[in-house]
Amino acid sequence: MCVMRGMLTAVSVAVVMVVGAGASAGAGDRVITPEADVAHHGHVTLTSGRLGVSLASESHGPANLWNATVRLSFSVAMSSARALPAGCLWGGDKLVLCATGPLTAGGVVRALSLDLRTVGTPAEVVVRVGTQWNGGATDRNPANNEHKVLAPATGDAYVF
Repeated sequence: MCVMRGMLTAVSVAVVMVVGAGASAGAGDRVITPEADVAHHGHVTLTSGRLGVSLASESHGPANLWNATVRLSFSVAMSSARALPAGCLWGGDKLVLCATGPLTAGGVVRALSLDLRTVGTPAEVVVRVGTQWNGGATDRNPANNEHKVLAPATGDAYVF
C-alpha cells in the first residue's frame, strides 16, 4: 500500500510539473497585436458612366504596417475592360481590392487613383470604401477607414 501511494505521489508530481511547464511555455509565446489607426480619405466623381476614385491611405499609428488592403465596392456593376493600377485586382464586377504598400505611422500617405467605367450610365453610384485587411493590427478608430459615398452623376467631387 505504501509503495502504491509513493508511486501515485510521484506520478502526481510529474503531471503537475509537465502541466505547469506547458502553461509557462505558452505564456512566453504570447503575441502582442500591434495597434495602427488606418485612415482612408479622398473623393469620388461620376460623369456619363465614368467613375473616378481618388484615395489616400495612411496609418496614424502607433505601429507601422507593412501593407494593408483597401476594399472599394460599388452599387452598380463596373466594366472590367479598364485596366486597374498596379496592386489592384477585381473581386467581382462591383468590387476592387487594392494593396496600399507600407504605411509608416504618421508618415507617408499612399495615393491611389481609379478611372472606371460603369455598365450603362447610372444617375448615381454608391461607393463604399474600407479596410479589408490591415495585417492583423487593432484599429480602435475604424470610423476614419470605413466610408459610404453617394455620387450623383454631376461631375462634382464628393469627399470622404
